[in-house]
Amino acid sequence: MNLLKNPEEIKRRWLECWAMENHERPLVCVTAPSEKIPRRYQLRQPETLEERWLDFDCIVKSARMTLENRHYAGESLPVFNPNLGPDIFGAILGCDISFGLQTSWCDHPVKDWQSFNPRYDRENPWLKKIIQLTEMAVAESRGDFLVGVTDIHPGMDGLVSLRGPQELCYDLYDCPEIIEDMTFRLFDVMTQFYNELQAITARNQEGSICWMHAWHPGRWYVTSCDFNCMVSNEDFRRFIRPELRKETDFFDANLFHLDGPGALTQLDDLLAEPGINGIQWVPGDGNPPVSAWPQVLQKCQAAGKILHLSARPEELPALAEILKPEGVMLMLGGAGTSEQADALVKQVETLWRGKGK
Repeated sequence: MNLLKNPEEIKRRWLECWAMENHERPLVCVTAPSEKIPRRYQLRQPETLEERWLDFDCIVKSARMTLENRHYAGESLPVFNPNLGPDIFGAILGCDISFGLQTSWCDHPVKDWQSFNPRYDRENPWLKKIIQLTEMAVAESRGDFLVGVTDIHPGMDGLVSLRGPQELCYDLYDCPEIIEDMTFRLFDVMTQFYNELQAITARNQEGSICWMHAWHPGRWYVTSCDFNCMVSNEDFRRFIRPELRKETDFFDANLFHLDGPGALTQLDDLLAEPGINGIQWVPGDGNPPVSAWPQVLQKCQAAGKILHLSARPEELPALAEILKPEGVMLMLGGAGTSEQADALVKQVETLWRGKGK
């Protein structure tokens, strides 16, 4: 992490936060444009939408230029996360991917679960692509910046990629035993996928990181299930919670990505899981920001969970009123200069002074 002034101090603060021993203030990540002159490459501009996603040489060199031209305040880290969209796990199991300007989506090829056999196929073209992108990013980083493990959605979300949300809802009634078993079969593929990608990223860096930009010295990852907003508490406990426990056992640490008010119906069950280390609460587009959900945030803290929150600077006073600093990871936007970014860290220190143990 040669782009950082004091990486050992940053690592120490991340470890304190994971242990919920950060008594002085929340952990703070905020970046801003730097006054540095970044290294320049003669980059060929992609001519097609597909090239914007698959011209890996251009992607990793652009990432270096971007990361070199950022100021990292607080516990921010320079991170590149290899990304082919949220359905890459479904793609390595047989989906095909189509690209848009900002994201990608997949078809739903499974018509009959009885004839579907999930396996880790090293000849799968999408598996080869994401491995290649990860390897190229690690080679480009040379330890200057961190490289994450790509966005993986196993369990029921993986089944959604393969089957589609509507058909999967029908399957919970038509063939529930098959769905229960299939989540565990996908888990076995996920562990192979994660292990291979994490081994690549470990060549030039300590610990692990992903799209959530949280660092851990061991093997950590995001757990999630966006499908949980479509099922009852009973179905969550039957179809989602058992596989989720295997995920939390597999990783050294985890944070559960809780997305949108509809997912709050499962919050009590999630907080009751001892293997879940923390919650990333994302209110979702069009909903009030994180500071407007004090009962949700305080409930998570009362259950002893870490909180990973993306917030705006104007939310800081409200958050300081309702949250203890221990275990809080703040991802702040809104800094236009390095001075503003550093000032936000100081503001957090002032607002939370004396509020920890």
